[in-house]
Amino acid sequence: MRRGTLDDLAAFAAVARHRSFTRAAAEMGLSPSALSHMMRALEARHGVRLLARTTRSVALTPAGERLLRSVGPALEDVARGLDALAEWRGAPSGRLRLTTFAYAARAILEPRLPNFLIDHPAVSVEVIVDDPLTDIVAAGFDAGIRFGETVERDMVAVRVGPDLRTVVVATPDYFARHPRPESPADLEAHRCVNYRLVGGGGLLPWEFARDGREIRVRAAGQLVVNDGRLAAAAIRAGAGIGYMLEDEAADDLAAGRLVQALDAWCPSFPGCHLYYPDRQVTPALRSLIDALRWREAPSPPCP
Repeated sequence: MRRGTLDDLAAFAAVARHRSFTRAAAEMGLSPSALSHMMRALEARHGVRLLARTTRSVALTPAGERLLRSVGPALEDVARGLDALAEWRGAPSGRLRLTTFAYAARAILEPRLPNFLIDHPAVSVEVIVDDPLTDIVAAGFDAGIRFGETVERDMVAVRVGPDLRTVVVATPDYFARHPRPESPADLEAHRCVNYRLVGGGGLLPWEFARDGREIRVRAAGQLVVNDGRLAAAAIRAGAGIGYMLEDEAADDLAAGRLVQALDAWCPSFPGCHLYYPDRQVTPALRSLIDALRWREAPSPPCP
C-alpha cells in the first residue's frame, strides 16, 4: 500500500460522512484547502472521480459510494483497534458514535452526557438523533439507545432508564366538549393528535393492553406531526386528545392542566436501553455505559 493511503482514505470517509470539506477538515485537524488537495490527489492517483462538488455541497459519485462501502467498515475496525490501546495507557480515550432518538436524547443524554465528557476529556462523542432504527454495525456506530422492546436480540443491552408508560391525555376543556373515551375503540370519535414516524412514514400506532388483550389503534385526527414538542403543545392547548409518555405529561397532570383517560389500558413497557454488538468493548464505551447505566433509587428505610 502506498505511504499515506490510509490517511487519504480516512480523510475521504470523513468528507463522505459530513458531506462538507469544512466540517471534515475540522475533524481531521486540516485546512479545507489541504483536505481538498488530498481528495483531488486521491482521485488522480486512481483515475476515477469520487466526489461531486458544488458551491454548496459535496456528494459521493457512484464510484465514491462503492469505495466507502468497501473501506468504511475496515476504517472503523482500525479506529476501534487504536481506541482499544487506551487500556495500556490507563485512561479511556478515542471517539464514540451513538445513535438515538429525541426522547432518549432529552431524558438520558442531556442530564448525564455533559458530566461524562468533563470526567473523560480524552473521549469525544458524536450523537446522531434520528427516529428510525439503525443497523449500528453497518452504519459504523459504537452503540445505540432505544426502547428495550425494539433492541435486536443479538445485541448486548444495558438498561439506562426506568420502565415507561404511554398515557392518553387531553385538557379539561377538551373533555368538556368531547366525552372521555372508555375504551380504545371510542378514540374513533375524537380529534387525535397523531405522530408520523420519520423513517417509515407511517403513523405511530396507539398501543393498549388489558387482561392479556392487546390493541393497536390508528385513529383519525385533525393534526399529524413528526415533532413530539409540537404534538405536546397542541394537546396542551386543547386542540385534541394525545398519546404521550407519562413522564413528559406528569407536571401537567399533577397541575390539572391535562386529564388522563384509558388508564387501565396503558401498561408499562421496558424503558431506554443502550445496546452494542457482542464483541470487545473499548474502555471509552465501557466508561460511557457505566455513566449512563440506570440505578434504581434505594428504598426508604422502614419506620
